[in-house]
Amino acid sequence: MFSRFFLSSVILNYSANLMNHPEVLPAKPHYQILDGLRGVAALTVVVFHILEAHSTSHLDLMINHAYLAVDFFFLLSGYVIGYAYDDRWKTLSLGGFFKRRLTRLQPMVVMGMIIGAIGFYFSGSPMFPMIHDVPAWKLILIMLIGFTLLPIPLSMDIRGWQEMHPLNGPGWSLFFEYIANILYALGLRKLSNVALSLFVLIAGIILIHYAVTSATGDVIGGWSLNAEQFRIGLTRMAFPFFAGLLLSRVTRPSRVKNAFLSCTVLLIVFLAMPRIGGKDDLWMNGLYDSLTIIFIFPLIVYLGASGQVHGLKESKICKFLGDISYPVYITHYPLIYIYFGWKSNHPQVSILQAIPYMVLTFVVAVTIAYLSLKYYDEPVRAWLKKKVFK
Repeated sequence: MFSRFFLSSVILNYSANLMNHPEVLPAKPHYQILDGLRGVAALTVVVFHILEAHSTSHLDLMINHAYLAVDFFFLLSGYVIGYAYDDRWKTLSLGGFFKRRLTRLQPMVVMGMIIGAIGFYFSGSPMFPMIHDVPAWKLILIMLIGFTLLPIPLSMDIRGWQEMHPLNGPGWSLFFEYIANILYALGLRKLSNVALSLFVLIAGIILIHYAVTSATGDVIGGWSLNAEQFRIGLTRMAFPFFAGLLLSRVTRPSRVKNAFLSCTVLLIVFLAMPRIGGKDDLWMNGLYDSLTIIFIFPLIVYLGASGQVHGLKESKICKFLGDISYPVYITHYPLIYIYFGWKSNHPQVSILQAIPYMVLTFVVAVTIAYLSLKYYDEPVRAWLKKKVFK
């Protein structure tokens, strides 16, 4: 009798708390394997960007298709957003959703821009001849604008690569991530599964058409504030993000053994696949890109969501990779600028001679990401949660 009364009291108090604080949402369990896969993809991107300095064109990129990790991130994001929020809108306001997304993403955006500003002048080289003519006040202005993730117009480019975020190039993908979140929250979350399927089908057709007919035969792009690059960014975001959302709605995880290992191998194989076709058959690589995004990445996400970590060791690996994934992705590129600058200043250095410098760049990138996570990102997010959701 007493236990029933106690349980009823707990439920009533919990319900009252939700009514008084509608933004308080019960936590859902994480997909640990998906966290781990996100980390695998992020570290693959770091290696890809380091090796990119030793390539001559998109045709001979090493770990050739690692640029597709961005599209994998978009699909993962859509899947996780659907899982985390789709059934919570009765107690969640638009403001509450955006507060959560900003709290999760924005602190590391700021840190990435700060690191980019600190390392800016160290990348001065024949590859970046504009750098030493940039006054400190303009660098600080670009950094402050970067804190907001608002894109920089081409007229304010301070590096010469025409990036919308010249202090931290990968900021472009976060810009489109925010666009996806806004579209989801403002209306597309209300689409029925049939309507969402139609939207995803159209987005997939557009993706295939762009990839197959593009001048480079791939989906690389999206980082400049001009009409063509903006279209590429939207094309790369629209299908995977909303396909991930649809996947979270229409599938239920099953039971897959050794999911983390098998999904990791599958992901690395498709990201490391050599270039498909040559300069005379660009469409072949574009077809590979689009079909990988449309079929392989959803399969990997489904299999990853269907698996369970085995043992404490695998659990720790997935947690570490998941924790480090976003910080390493959003902070590593200032080091890549410096590495590109070093390679530009030493054109005679072979890839074998550069291995110690490549390893050093990778280790420093992971170290900075981990320190940023533990001593900045986690404390700042904890403080923001107390202030924003108290």
